[in-house]
Amino acid sequence: MSHIREVSIGPHRVGGNKPLFLIAGPCVIESEEHCTMIAERLAKIVAERKIPFIFKASYDKANRSSLSSYRGPGLEAGLRILGRLKERFGFPVLTDVHEVSHVAPVAEVCDVLQVPAFLSRQTDLLVAAGQSGRVVNLKKGQFLSPWEMGNAVEKVASTGNQKILITERGASFGYQNLVVDIRSFPILHKLGYPVVFDVTHSVQLPGGEGKSSGGQPEFIEPLARAWTAAGVDGIFLEVHDNPPAALSDGSNALPINQVPRLLDKLAQLAALVRGWSRA
Repeated sequence: MSHIREVSIGPHRVGGNKPLFLIAGPCVIESEEHCTMIAERLAKIVAERKIPFIFKASYDKANRSSLSSYRGPGLEAGLRILGRLKERFGFPVLTDVHEVSHVAPVAEVCDVLQVPAFLSRQTDLLVAAGQSGRVVNLKKGQFLSPWEMGNAVEKVASTGNQKILITERGASFGYQNLVVDIRSFPILHKLGYPVVFDVTHSVQLPGGEGKSSGGQPEFIEPLARAWTAAGVDGIFLEVHDNPPAALSDGSNALPINQVPRLLDKLAQLAALVRGWSRA
């Protein structure tokens, strides 16, 4: 994996032969208290396992299925919360950007700007994210083949920004279903940047509950294990303390009390495949 460019994210270097890293957090900021609780629990879990960690949460879910669905606290309040979490816990922070006008204020607070899958071909947004100088996480659109992501990468890299992550999150398979092709990993890796597997969105059933998406969380562990064994650089998980009560994507979220067990299994696989030890 030495041909893969390493990327610095806060205190971490990811990609290449570096350890498997984790991006995790709630789908959306439900409240500052809830987000802080999730962040505190995750921080303890990853510290005990010495796993490089980036916290994620969205201040606005602009692509919800229904107009009536909860979207988040908005840009200003959301960034204030994310900034406080970063200051308190010291971990890097990731959030989505949906509009060019949001890029600059988000870049002032967050270490990673994530381009949502539905916007993975939006040239102006990709270029603006690249120009921010922050790490850019490109989520592969459900409608794109892995080799088409080369075009998205080129748009960001055209700004001179080489701090890029590429995230697989499944491909549309008929109506309201996704399928994960593990061949996508080596294809994306050939683009030369660290590859992340978004496990929880890959088990989503888009729009499967009419006004919200459904999910098949029972497949989170086998898919995460498979991609870790294949050598993926990072794992992306949306977690919640009570998924049935989550305000967004609860149907495909991993209960936070299951995170330690899953990470322990993934760490063993990653140590074998990536040739490193936590000792």
